[in-house]
Amino acid sequence: QVQLVEAGGGSVQAGGSLRLSCAASGYTYRSNCMGWFRQAPGKAREGVAKISTGGGATYYADSVKGRFTISQDNAKNTVYLQMNSLKPEDTAMYYCAATGRLCVGAYQMSGADFTYWGQGTQVTVSS
Repeated sequence: QVQLVEAGGGSVQAGGSLRLSCAASGYTYRSNCMGWFRQAPGKAREGVAKISTGGGATYYADSVKGRFTISQDNAKNTVYLQMNSLKPEDTAMYYCAATGRLCVGAYQMSGADFTYWGQGTQVTVSS
């Protein structure tokens, strides 16, 4: 099966930065769409960002636009989420997700579109 492993979470002060990584592995694997979701306690899962690994097109939630950047390293089957100007409301468990299909929905992001999920990495932002 495809395995996704996240790394890079931690605890930072507001205004700080973190870089999350998600490494995908598996036999006969190619991920055409990879992204990040997050879920805070008591809140619904939220799509944060996604990227078309072939074309490079990206999507960002309005809440993170201008602060977060998703990028890829196809040679490593890895995506990154650079998070700058972090706010306490960014505190959540962040999950990597991937699918062998193309990214769908240029203006939205649904967990139902993704097949593979990582176990998550915690991001905590304090004042």
